[in-house]
Amino acid sequence: MTTKPDVLRYTAFSADPEGGNPAGVVLDASGLDDDTMLSIAADLGYSESAFLTAPPEGLDGEPGRTFTIRYFSPKAEVPFCGHATVATAVALGERIGPGDLTFATAAGVVPVTVRETEGTLRATLTTVRPHTEDIAETDLAEALAALDWPVGDLDTALPSRIAFAGARHLVIAAATRERLADLAYDTDRLTVLMHQLDLTTVQLVWRESDHVFHVRDPFPVGGVVEDPATGAAAGAFGAYARELGLVADDAVLTLHQGADMGRPGVLTVELCAEDERVRVSGTGVRIG
Repeated sequence: MTTKPDVLRYTAFSADPEGGNPAGVVLDASGLDDDTMLSIAADLGYSESAFLTAPPEGLDGEPGRTFTIRYFSPKAEVPFCGHATVATAVALGERIGPGDLTFATAAGVVPVTVRETEGTLRATLTTVRPHTEDIAETDLAEALAALDWPVGDLDTALPSRIAFAGARHLVIAAATRERLADLAYDTDRLTVLMHQLDLTTVQLVWRESDHVFHVRDPFPVGGVVEDPATGAAAGAFGAYARELGLVADDAVLTLHQGADMGRPGVLTVELCAEDERVRVSGTGVRIG
């Protein structure tokens, strides 16, 4: 009989346990099969939970600080999850100290650096190589119908695209903060479309200023209505903003997420001209 694992609970992208996005973290998932990991994630009910095992042979990194990491939503395994990566990195930082970590994910190798500032741990992950792609007009129309968002409520300066930085997200920009705040979508209809397009979330965005954005991420395919803070989508959005020329090649973006759910969090997205990958950082703290 498999020993019951120690399941930790952390929130990411907030230093307040009541903010950010909660994640389950299992630091030793050796011996757990897929069904058990999925069951743990479903019992927790968080958008994702992370499970660590030994690194694959040949993974570069400091011994004792390299791992294989897998992510499960309450409904299925996902290839990459930013907030659960940050939560796991903070949990490890508390136990083995700040420094560099290397995670082997289903989407590729993700380096993470944990630093401590005034007693608070902050993790910065570097995404896999990102890209964006166009979305068919019929698919966008279906997404807007599922959201009950008229075309006239969109920000035409931020065209809709599918963006990837470890997982696929459909970016749709609202013209006003009020439009973003008013979210009541057709769950079944949006879920069908997301499965057809292999989307992890739909990232809804409102641009407050040149480098400040407010975002929301419906996540019905994962078994939750909305994700409170979405690191993978933040990385994808950084690539989207750069590829469309919305920001400079060197830029730092601030994404506010979760306020409409009562769990405010802040995600920092860094773009570097010499590296096409995107860096996403935030604080984290244990819950309870």
